[in-house]
Amino acid sequence: MNFRTVDGGVTAPRGYRAAGVAAGIKREGLDVAVLVSASPAVCAGVFTRNLVQAAPVVYSRTVVEADRPVRAVVVNSGNANACTGAEGADDTERTAAKVASRIGVARNEVLVASTGVIGVPLPMEKVLRGVDEACLRLSDGLDAGRFAATAIMTTDTYLKQTAVTLDVDGKPVTIGGMAKGSGMIHPDMATMLSFVTTDATIKPELLQKLLRESAEDTYNMISVDGDTSTNDMVLVLANGQAGAPEITESSPSFATFRDALHNVHAHLAKQIVRDGEGATKLVEVTVVGAKSELDARRLVKTVLTSNLVKTAFFGEDANWGRILAAMGRSGAEFNPAHVSIAFSSDGGSIDLMREAEPLQFDEDEAKEVLQPSEIQVLITLCDGSATATGWGCDLSYEYVRINGDYRT
Repeated sequence: MNFRTVDGGVTAPRGYRAAGVAAGIKREGLDVAVLVSASPAVCAGVFTRNLVQAAPVVYSRTVVEADRPVRAVVVNSGNANACTGAEGADDTERTAAKVASRIGVARNEVLVASTGVIGVPLPMEKVLRGVDEACLRLSDGLDAGRFAATAIMTTDTYLKQTAVTLDVDGKPVTIGGMAKGSGMIHPDMATMLSFVTTDATIKPELLQKLLRESAEDTYNMISVDGDTSTNDMVLVLANGQAGAPEITESSPSFATFRDALHNVHAHLAKQIVRDGEGATKLVEVTVVGAKSELDARRLVKTVLTSNLVKTAFFGEDANWGRILAAMGRSGAEFNPAHVSIAFSSDGGSIDLMREAEPLQFDEDEAKEVLQPSEIQVLITLCDGSATATGWGCDLSYEYVRINGDYRT
């Protein structure tokens, strides 16, 4: 790698300040975050594909698609502001306007995101009070980024952030990010939010292209429970504060920047799955030898989202038949007579099927492979050269407990 990991998150790049405060939207903890760029930043975004979209998603998509520079992002947790009608749309604009007035920019330079319970109006007095306090506490320190990353969490059990730095024509360029997500996570976006900042100089259309490409292989290749959300959003801001030359597709540093940006998204996406509600295991599924990339993706996603597969991993049961059955209903084209399946982990590795022939294996040995918290599944086909990798988790009793009383 031509880049390296550094401490911090969204405030690691130059020219970004952040804050996270407790406004009382949630019963306890930080719940309002504000992120501000010192100069106008180009912005790229991808949003939920759910037809039911929360007010902040509709609003922020409009801002991003207008292709204008932005200066800030405001996020509240504890309330999704989804399915809240005209009042929800008005509350989103009021929140953006409040931030804009506090930092001296136009309302349409502020992006808005929300996460939490659906169908409940925002407690605007608390939200606006939280915005006031957050804007007073803005800082470019690493702690400020950590507080912001904490404030966007809902059922998350830990904050998710990362940062990397690379060299662009002798100048250091940094990319930092924070994300939230634990439940309602499914390929094609989910109840997750991700915010990435960089001090690189880059055109918005190229940044959007890189984000879309990376999202397909990261956020859209994870699943916790098969449920998608109304509030999904990934935003990337680039403010040029590093003073490095503009990154273009013909730049010597383009490939490094692309890989570094992808690394940030992949790290955040895997952290989301690792923190899946009630999860005890992170499961990585790789398909090689597929007829097409689309087929490879379909196979990976179907295996990851199978409740029978997920519960087998929770029970540490090497029930490879469930994997093959899931593959068969994926809609992908493959030859079942040439399928091989293997598991591996820090506990060892085990071949379960080779060229469609079941292999004899020791159940105790398989148990050792499935006991660690991270497990790799390799599915080998003989239909082509396409490959895909995705990440999921097991399904436990704790998931039911968490979601059985989420509102109450």
